[in-house]
Amino acid sequence: MDDQSELLKSVNEIRDLIRLMAEPAIAARDKKFRDELRKLVGSSKRKASSILLMDGSRTQTEIRNETAINQGDLSTLVKRLSERKLLSGDGKKPKLAISIPSNFFEGDDTDD
Repeated sequence: MDDQSELLKSVNEIRDLIRLMAEPAIAARDKKFRDELRKLVGSSKRKASSILLMDGSRTQTEIRNETAINQGDLSTLVKRLSERKLLSGDGKKPKLAISIPSNFFEGDDTDD
């Protein structure tokens, strides 16, 4: 492994540790938004999976392909997220405006 790869690996590990330590403070700061997010998603695995992919790097089509969510459901979800200020950007490549951990929706085990 070259020096740059080793450095990048170390930086990523440090970032992950900082996120873990900061999670309680982030959760407190974003409580209202996180509560609203849970209400919008309900118990839908597809909606939860879709939300977790909303990092600004994927189009709605790519998210649909990865999660098998219905086009209308995703479009409506993006619209509602945007109305509640839970998205940044224009919605074509949805990006969640708040930070959530990858296990945020655990325990939601039903689907549409």
